[in-house]
Amino acid sequence: MKSLRYGGLTAAVLLTATACAGAGGGGGGSDNSINVLMVNNPQMQDLEELTADHFTKDTGIKVNFTVLPENDVRDKISQDFSSQAGQYDVATISNYETPIYAKNGWLTPLDDYFAKDSGFDQDDILKPIRDSLTAADGKVYAEPFYGESSFLMYRKDVLDAKNLKMPDKPTWQQVADIASQVDGSSPGMKGICLRGQPGWGQLMAPLTTVVNTFGGTWFTKDWQAQVNSPEFKEATRFYVDLVRSHGEAGAAQAGFAECLNDMTQGKVAMWYDATVAAGLLEADDSPVKGKLGFAQAPVVKTESSAWLYTWAFGVQKASKKADNAWKFISWASGKGYEELVGKTLGWSRVPDGKRSSTYQRPEYLAASGSFAKQAEAAIAGAKPTDPGVQPRPVAGIQFVGIPEFTDLGTRVSQKISAAIAGATSVDAALEESQALAETVAKKYRGQ
Repeated sequence: MKSLRYGGLTAAVLLTATACAGAGGGGGGSDNSINVLMVNNPQMQDLEELTADHFTKDTGIKVNFTVLPENDVRDKISQDFSSQAGQYDVATISNYETPIYAKNGWLTPLDDYFAKDSGFDQDDILKPIRDSLTAADGKVYAEPFYGESSFLMYRKDVLDAKNLKMPDKPTWQQVADIASQVDGSSPGMKGICLRGQPGWGQLMAPLTTVVNTFGGTWFTKDWQAQVNSPEFKEATRFYVDLVRSHGEAGAAQAGFAECLNDMTQGKVAMWYDATVAAGLLEADDSPVKGKLGFAQAPVVKTESSAWLYTWAFGVQKASKKADNAWKFISWASGKGYEELVGKTLGWSRVPDGKRSSTYQRPEYLAASGSFAKQAEAAIAGAKPTDPGVQPRPVAGIQFVGIPEFTDLGTRVSQKISAAIAGATSVDAALEESQALAETVAKKYRGQ
C-alpha cells in the first residue's frame, strides 16, 4: 500500500505516474506481447526497467506497461476487470481484491501453471501471503511480487541524543511520548510521520490497525456498525491528536510517498508504515542509511497490530494470453528475479516479504540485516482473521474484506483527513461515518 521511487530518493519520491501503455489488450498488441497494469511503487518501477533486457530478451515476449499511482491504478483495474474488457492481461492486485475478484470470476486460477512450473516453487511463498491470495474455493488466483506488514521505523541517532530507548515492542503511548520528546530535535524535524492522505489504502490502513489495538472494530461479528463506538473514537482521537501535535507538515495530504520523502530528508524522527519502506530507507543512496532502528507495530490491547499486505500479479479471466502472462508472473515473482535485482540494483532493493528463501540469502541479510528479521516477524505475526479483541465478520487487518470497503473506507478517510486538517472534529467525522457504515452493515445483516 505505497508509492514511489528511491534512486535519487528525494527527487524521485515526488515522481508521478509513468505510463508507457501499448495498444490493445487481451488480444491487443503483437501476438507475442502482454499488457500489464501496475502501481507505480519503487519495486515495480525497477521491474519495468529490467524487463526488456532480461525477460523479453530471454522469452521474446514484449511487455507493455501502464504504471499509475495507487488510487488511480485501483480504479482502472476495477473498471477493466469488472467489465472483463480484456485491455490488460495482468494487473497488480492485493490480498484485498484477490478473493473478491476470484469470487466474481474475474481472475484466472494459477494452480495448474505453478504445478507444472518446477522452477517457481509455490511452497516457498510465505504461508500468510500464500493463504491471503487463495480464494474460498482453495485455488490460488495471484502470485506476490512483494509482501509486507507494518512496523515502526525511527532514527536511532536522534533518540540516542535524547537518551531515549525504543522498546522492541512499544505501546502507542510510549511512541507518542517519544514523539513529543524528539519533536524539534533539529530545525524542521517533527516527531513522527503518519499517513493523513484520504484513501482506504492510505490513511485508513495505518489508522485501522490503531483502531484494532485500541479495542475497536468497523463491524461486530453480526454486522453491527461500530465506527462511533468509544474505542473507535479513542483510537482516532489518539491518531489525529498525535499527528496534529507532533506529525509532519501537510499531514492531511501525506501518504506513503510523502512520509518516505520526509523520513529520507530528515524531516521526521519516526514513521509507522509498511515494512517495505525499510529497504528504500536503507538503500545505498539513502541519506539516512545506517541511522535507523526498527520496532514491531505499536500496541495497546492486543499482542500485535501489524497489517498484512501484498502487491501481487493476477491474470484477467478475459485475457487470451494467459500462458504468456504466467511466464511473466513466474519470472517477476520468482527467486531468479530477486537475484537479478540483488546483483544489478542492490540487495536492499529486492522485492522481499514473499519468500522464505529470501530470508536465508546471505547477500540479502548482509544488506538488510537491520530490518529483515523484524519484517519477517511482522509478517509471520499478522492475524487477518483475528486482528483485534473481538470476533470479526470477515478477514482483514487494515481493511474489511468486502467490496463495499473501497468506497466506505475512502469516504470515512476523507472525513478523518478533514479532522487532521482542523476542518472538523473527530466526533463529528465519526458520527457522519457511522451512518455510512450502518448502510453497509444493513446489507450484510439481511443476507
